[in-house]
Amino acid sequence: MNEILERLAALTPGAPQPVNSDLQFSPYRQFSREEWARLRADTPMTLSSRELEQLSGLIEELSIEEVEKIYLPLSRLLNLYVAASQELHAVTSKFLGRREGKVPFILGVAGSVAVGKSTTARVLKALLARWPDHPRVDLITTDGFLRSNADLERLGLMDRKGFPESFDIAKLLNFLADVKSGVREAEAPVYSHFHYDIISGQRIRVECPDILIVEGLNVLQPARLPIDGEAIPFVSDFFDFSIYIDADPELIQRWYVTRFMRLRTTAFRDPAAYFHRYSKLTTQEAEERALTIWRSINLKNLHENILPTRQRASLILRKDADHSVEQVSLRRI
Repeated sequence: MNEILERLAALTPGAPQPVNSDLQFSPYRQFSREEWARLRADTPMTLSSRELEQLSGLIEELSIEEVEKIYLPLSRLLNLYVAASQELHAVTSKFLGRREGKVPFILGVAGSVAVGKSTTARVLKALLARWPDHPRVDLITTDGFLRSNADLERLGLMDRKGFPESFDIAKLLNFLADVKSGVREAEAPVYSHFHYDIISGQRIRVECPDILIVEGLNVLQPARLPIDGEAIPFVSDFFDFSIYIDADPELIQRWYVTRFMRLRTTAFRDPAAYFHRYSKLTTQEAEERALTIWRSINLKNLHENILPTRQRASLILRKDADHSVEQVSLRRI
């Protein structure tokens, strides 16, 4: 096993040695927090403390240390990937005898409800936009491609909201195809967590970004393969790089309940909120309700659909109890 790992380590000269693994072979090179932090090199810190406060999640406070040790090395890696992707596109265009503009680099961010996908996506958007070669970075969430509550009710899928079948995958694929093909302006629907539904008539416009970050639960989910062998695209087919945010399900459950209880005393208090009824529950009733929702819907979705896609990611960020990333796994094959 050690011989195999040594050979694989030689493929990346100067990189930290991978953390020991019981597997004879892994498609990932694993880094401890400190090993990954050293890969920052001379990448400058471009975010202020005030900006970090704005980028933090409801229950996840970003620290300068977390950005310096985890996200700055990651932004450096992604900057190199973007440059390589643009060069590859230019070479292919030359081979085909065509003159084509830059193709947007698409980054996917996947993981469970309450694991911190949105925070990761926001901080990467801010950091990547500060690199000189790709100043225009856009971010969308796949929540906008959920079917409306009316459609979910009609299809009997309201209790499976967030599962793969609750999304309009064709609409999402067409949107990504437009972005990747260089359409001047692509539109995505808008989802409101306050109303827990699609906002009719509202659209997010994406205009030829250098980088598009796509954040969602099931973005690494493969489609069912056709028997006749006809080509069926997956959402992840449009990704140039993908990240999976990982943590023990017990930790994610704790974070979900904590977030639910925080919302109960803030957003849920508004009578117009979809979940306003939860603000009237006692503390014990609210915690029990949060656990019921987590176990019957979100945990089930995690085990059935989200976690099985983890190994399809280009990079895995493994979180500890305090939301800090304790291990980074970078795909080598």
